Amino acid sequence: MDHSNMDHSKMDHSKMDHDAIPMGMAGHDHHKMMIADFKKRFWLTLVLTGPILLISPMIQDFFNYKFLLPGNPYFLFGLSSILYFYGGWPFLKGLWSEVKKASPGMMTLIAMAISVAYFYSSATVFGLPGVDFFWELATLIAIMLLGHWIEMKSVLGASKALQLLVSMMPAEAHRVKGESVEDIKLEDLMKDDIILVKPGEKVPADGIITEGSSYLNESMLTGESKPVKKELNEKVIGGSINGNGVLRVKVEHTGKDSYLNKVIKMVEDAQKTKSKMQNLSDRAAKWLTYVALVVGFGTLAVWLILGFPFVYALERMVTVMVIACPHALGLAIPLVVAISTAVSAQNGLLIRNRTAFEESRKISVLLFDKTGTLTKGDFGVTRIQSVDKSYSDQEILRLASALEQSSEHPIAVGILKKVKDEKITIPQLQKFNAITGKGVEASVEGKDIKVVSPGYLRDEKISIPEDAFSDAAETVVFVLVEGKLAGYIALADEIRPESAEAIKIFKKNNIKVLMATGDNEKTAKAVSDKLGLDGYFAEVLPHKKVEIVKELQSKGEFVAMTGDGVNDAPALAQANVGIAVGSGTDVAAETADIILVNSNPQDIANLILFGKATYQKMIQNLIWATGYNIIAIPLAAGALYSSGFVLGPAIGAVFMSLSTIIVAINAQLLKRKISKKA
Repeated sequence: MDHSNMDHSKMDHSKMDHDAIPMGMAGHDHHKMMIADFKKRFWLTLVLTGPILLISPMIQDFFNYKFLLPGNPYFLFGLSSILYFYGGWPFLKGLWSEVKKASPGMMTLIAMAISVAYFYSSATVFGLPGVDFFWELATLIAIMLLGHWIEMKSVLGASKALQLLVSMMPAEAHRVKGESVEDIKLEDLMKDDIILVKPGEKVPADGIITEGSSYLNESMLTGESKPVKKELNEKVIGGSINGNGVLRVKVEHTGKDSYLNKVIKMVEDAQKTKSKMQNLSDRAAKWLTYVALVVGFGTLAVWLILGFPFVYALERMVTVMVIACPHALGLAIPLVVAISTAVSAQNGLLIRNRTAFEESRKISVLLFDKTGTLTKGDFGVTRIQSVDKSYSDQEILRLASALEQSSEHPIAVGILKKVKDEKITIPQLQKFNAITGKGVEASVEGKDIKVVSPGYLRDEKISIPEDAFSDAAETVVFVLVEGKLAGYIALADEIRPESAEAIKIFKKNNIKVLMATGDNEKTAKAVSDKLGLDGYFAEVLPHKKVEIVKELQSKGEFVAMTGDGVNDAPALAQANVGIAVGSGTDVAAETADIILVNSNPQDIANLILFGKATYQKMIQNLIWATGYNIIAIPLAAGALYSSGFVLGPAIGAVFMSLSTIIVAINAQLLKRKISKKA
């Protein structure tokens, strides 16, 4: 069942009043309310179903016992009326919605079956000859409510991406007015205002630096792994995080014109276009509705033409139409969804959009973001090499850390992180001096120490070791002691050890692997070559990532996008399957269909296997859920009447119960199947 076809669970973010409601919140809260509503209706229905089954004459005949209350038929009618109008209301409402769209589905099938059962049974209470179907009405509503409740719970988490994107911006800005600084709300910020951005703060708006310089962390906005140095007259992006410098920025874009809001708009558009997927069980329900109506009225007509009494022909018709709505169909998909969601979570996959998960078996192209996905997302030390026997690798690192301890440069941050991991004590320094554009120098433990770039070595005519540069993606700094080269340290955004193996698995499954990154051409090529990718896109901004996904889709590819940052959010939403890695931002996670808890690219291979296994189980369950109709409907209609057999309601109920049990057991077998795949 696809409850997106029910008007009460439609969530179109694009039509929300953005001034009145925080973005991304209304649909999420509405979805929670609908789950609570189904839960409440299910429990009341279950409470009423017990006594209805107990005092139903047909159930008593079947189990050979007698328990009749005074006014038994009227008591049954009263309980069933409450159950029909309260428990059945979502389906009656859904029927109206589907009829308006001229697209009958599960709601139409359920509403038709419960209405036929209720009104025919009510007629038997007030004089029409025949047996009532109140017990059938009760069990059908209870099971269908349970199915919807299970399904809605399993897909809870209507996207909070827009809300999270908005939360990336600070609530206030420091506006400079002459010699004073005032704190104002972000919405009061105007174009050409001068704002002060303090160390560690988020930049409140897009603008140009008028004073100061600093390193800004834009990784969650642009995908660039290293903090970027920004100086006078350079642009800054709202939502990026300032380093240790103090900046004055002239505001260029605010509100809808800002970079982040353009990202928000792309996410909205992509999410809106993805919500039109139709479910397998809906299509099955649609055809069962047509079958039930055609065969039901055909049965009535045939029996009347054959000269049988109207009451007998009507009972045959009602039996056909009630049997046509199998209980098992209400559980066939939700049970598989609930089980696959739970077991996948145990294997490091959080499923947010089950349609995308089911369709992961179709993936033909995987588009990876680099930073934090194929790589670790940290600018860290990859190699330390001493070239002087007097100094160990650890000593090279220790001396370098003394000079880097007060710097905000990404290289310094990477070296200090390595020192902390190695539990090395950083020595004191004296006479610190910056060598403009080439490095730093100081006196450490009485020795002159320099940490410098390759350019410094070339200028000083110091030969660079042949193996210093092993990878174009690395940045290498050299450590000099008393003017002599002692060793070097290489830093890079490290490739995850699991990435290469994962890419081999994808290629075995005929899936092309591409990379889109905000990093420069040289870095992108180095990572692509090292991993053996099918191609890459460098220096890519969010709108370009969406364009890449759209272009691949236009060529008939079924695209999965994997990323971890705000810059990936629009592409994650546009892709057929959006996969966020757990190390990334909440925004990426909330925009994606599936989240990799362990940030392991190999989990995507498991995802594809999970998707295939889940889809197979759904097909099997739909066959079990609807297959008995092929036999039961003709028998109920009287196909074997000439040989003396007509399927009665009681035997039809046994068929239905058996089908429901088989579907439930088959869904449970998915646990074993997925566990093996994992």
